[in-house]
Amino acid sequence: MTVAGVLGILVFVAVLIAMAKPVGLYLFAVYDQRRTFLDPVMRPVERGIYRLAGVREEKEMSWLEYFLALLAFNLVGFVVLYGFLRIQAALPFNPAHMKDLGPHLSFNTAVSFMTNTNWQAYGGESTMSYFSQTMLMVQQFLSPISGMAMILAFIRGLSRRNAHTLGNFWVDLTRTLLWVSLPISFIGAMVLVALGNPQNWGPYVTAHTLQGGTQSIAQGPVAMMNAIMQFGDNGGGFFNMNAGHPYETPNVASLMLQLILGFSIPVGLTYYFGKVVKDTRQGWTILGAMLAMFLTGTLVMYHAEAVGNPLLAHLGIHGANMEGKEVRFGPALSSLFETSTTAVSWGSTAAANDSLMPIGGLITLFNMMSGEVIIGAWGVGLLGMLAFAILAVFLAGLMVGRTPEYLGKKIQAFEVQMATLAMIVPTFVILGLSAWAVTSKGGLAGIYNPGPHGLSEVLYAFASGVGNNGSAFGGLDAASPFYIWTVGLAMLFGRFAMYIPALAIAGSLVQKQAVPESGGTFPTHGMLFGGLLIATVVIVGALVFFPALALGPLAEHFALWSGHVFGGGA
Repeated sequence: MTVAGVLGILVFVAVLIAMAKPVGLYLFAVYDQRRTFLDPVMRPVERGIYRLAGVREEKEMSWLEYFLALLAFNLVGFVVLYGFLRIQAALPFNPAHMKDLGPHLSFNTAVSFMTNTNWQAYGGESTMSYFSQTMLMVQQFLSPISGMAMILAFIRGLSRRNAHTLGNFWVDLTRTLLWVSLPISFIGAMVLVALGNPQNWGPYVTAHTLQGGTQSIAQGPVAMMNAIMQFGDNGGGFFNMNAGHPYETPNVASLMLQLILGFSIPVGLTYYFGKVVKDTRQGWTILGAMLAMFLTGTLVMYHAEAVGNPLLAHLGIHGANMEGKEVRFGPALSSLFETSTTAVSWGSTAAANDSLMPIGGLITLFNMMSGEVIIGAWGVGLLGMLAFAILAVFLAGLMVGRTPEYLGKKIQAFEVQMATLAMIVPTFVILGLSAWAVTSKGGLAGIYNPGPHGLSEVLYAFASGVGNNGSAFGGLDAASPFYIWTVGLAMLFGRFAMYIPALAIAGSLVQKQAVPESGGTFPTHGMLFGGLLIATVVIVGALVFFPALALGPLAEHFALWSGHVFGGGA
């Protein structure tokens, strides 16, 4: 580890803290329908959309109506995208003459982009036409909004008193698209073009090599897809190499811009949360807990990658682990980006996760297995952290011997049961599908690496699917029918199994009256509660996943340092 590398990571975290308040204030203005600089343009467009769609802006929904509207919206997105992928060859903007996708891959891809996972069981530039890439981009605009709508409804459940509604899903959808997604993605795309991202609709370029051969160089609407991919915490890139491709990330400046785009809404939502509940200390506490876990994970991964491979050191080759990394980024920036990809849940990668040291792989796995509450994607990270907060105040209530309260609302059995359900179902899916994979013929056939590393690859695939992350560890035949269907199911469960109990909690809390604070009220702001929140996340994750992690990355780590390589001798 170098001083410059550590300082760079610390400065980046400071930038995230600095931008939380301005982004949060902008979100508050948008969703509280206060005046913004975009109103003269966007407000007439918004009214026109409502008239065309028959939406009554003032009519709000119960939690069940809100969920059904969200479900219908996602279902239409899945059906439309699936249909276009099945007839890709007959559609325009296909200069490379890409073929239709089969039913298995079309299902997996449509589910992936509808759930904001962007798991890619294909090579983008070798499988998708420009038209298909554009349709994937449409879902990259729309799918993050589901998570945003969920957190907006949940926060209303916490902030309102004696009410029965959580807002209007169609209004939340429209305002997010017009005031947040479109303008910021447009600006981001223009900056990425200036930094070197291609943006065109021309045919692939044929290059003649020095050896006398030819090579097809893919290009296309890379900048616009890259902007919404990172800003919307999607992760599905134009190229198979994702952010490691020089057309997607031509320099360090473009890498840092992508990081800032990906973090902006999740960190801003924490301040927005505090603003809505009229106590910004609540938001700062949540953000502090998130960033403490994120910074710890980043530094641990950086240390593991900087120390390097002990087997190479025994051969006299010392230095950082550079396998699978871009030389221009090095171990510090690569560790920052790879920790971010599973903490923020955007799934975009700038290095090969399969080539990380075992402890580095452990960090990426834990980030997802924690429920991706260490920052998390649009709304989903904060939503998961608030579920952990409910569990934390329940535990605190047991310690002080009184009914737990959160933001003046009594937390009773129903809320604790729903919060626990939101955590248990994804956990059961990850472990259950992983167990199936390592005991079935189809699952074992897709594992290319023996021993603990192969188990880590399987755990990563299902944790990525359930967490709607979308990044891949590698070394796994993700295009085989077994993994196409099982990861597809994991993505569906990961998205909607969390939404139902979360909205049920919001529907219950919104009806409650505020309880005045007393001497026995456990404060839910400050370092004490932040520490309790971190402990709850870590302990729950450790209790559930430690046995699996002990057989995977931890076993590989100790074996490696004892001089043993699985499948390759000692």
